[in-house]
Amino acid sequence: MRILVNGDGRECDPGTTVADLLDALGLRSGAVVIERNGTILAREAFAVTPLAEGDALEIVRLVGGG
Repeated sequence: MRILVNGDGRECDPGTTVADLLDALGLRSGAVVIERNGTILAREAFAVTPLAEGDALEIVRLVGGG
């Protein structure tokens, strides 16, 4: 199935969760904020939220520094 991640098209398997996508991208769930189809997704929902055909996700990585 086809989704958008930060404006770029990406293929993923049906049943893929947001947490699965983060793993595939090499991102830690504690270091990102995800907007799915215009709505911020709670971090606790990453593992139980399946992606759907045409979903648009914006992933913002949190960076510390000083």
